[in-house]
Amino acid sequence: MDAIMSLDQLVDESDPDVDFPNSFHAFQTAEGIRKEHPDKVWFQLVGLIHDVGKILALWDEPQWAVVGDTFPVGCKFQNSIVFRDNTFQDNPDEKNPRYKTEYGIYEPNCGLDNVLMSWGHDEYLYRVMKFNNCPIPEEGLYMIRFHSFYPWHSHGDYTHLCNDKDLQMLPWVKEFKLVSS
Repeated sequence: MDAIMSLDQLVDESDPDVDFPNSFHAFQTAEGIRKEHPDKVWFQLVGLIHDVGKILALWDEPQWAVVGDTFPVGCKFQNSIVFRDNTFQDNPDEKNPRYKTEYGIYEPNCGLDNVLMSWGHDEYLYRVMKFNNCPIPEEGLYMIRFHSFYPWHSHGDYTHLCNDKDLQMLPWVKEFKLVSS
């Protein structure tokens, strides 16, 4: 609870239209999930904690490394990435021919578990949960890790990297986005 409440000090630069505290968003998300999925307590918990990784911004990490959309690195950046057109010009990956291909350093259908994602609050919290053997089911861990991966769950990009497990988890991530909006 301390972590959730401390996020009220954070103004998320990637979400300028939100003018209510982060804790309100956490409780609102958990309550929306409880209403739609009263039998899935783990899902409600995911709704409550999904943005806790943003605490990194309160520990002096720059917001560009904490908030905003996530995407794979090591392969071609898709046009669906928010601000891709005006913020990636100086990214050295843009100049590496290997990273500019559809698959880049990856094999087809290698699975998102084998893909390096851009760093942010999602990846941080996911890794904390995995490292500590959190009992949240895999569906919930996918929600935590990929809820800001809009190019995938909202635009259908990067499916060429997905394996069967990823495609089975995608409806859960989409359901999370639906009830957390």
